[in-house]
Amino acid sequence: MIQRQDRLKNLGSKVNQMAATPNFSSFNNRDSLLGPNIKQGDIISRTNGLKNHGLVGFLWQIMQEQDEDLEKLEETITSTKHIALAVNEKLNLHTRLLVASFTDVFSIFFPFS
Repeated sequence: MIQRQDRLKNLGSKVNQMAATPNFSSFNNRDSLLGPNIKQGDIISRTNGLKNHGLVGFLWQIMQEQDEDLEKLEETITSTKHIALAVNEKLNLHTRLLVASFTDVFSIFFPFS
């Protein structure tokens, strides 16, 4: 009985450790997350020779691209949120099933406790 409780506590602490230290190694590459970064020199070279009207149009184009990127980011975040909620729901279900099975096993082996 005590060994099972120790194992259960041990598993709980391992779960907490794993949750506290996520793996960020895949996030080191900005391009994999957000796409290629536009260099400052590229922007300056694209604006050379533009008059005021052309410059305003160019800035408008950049803002439109940023709006599209934000919409894509919003979709990704929403999708990730739904996945996280589904995973949480499954984990809660599995936890309840494990608790119920431990309770059943305990009542079988120790009927007078």
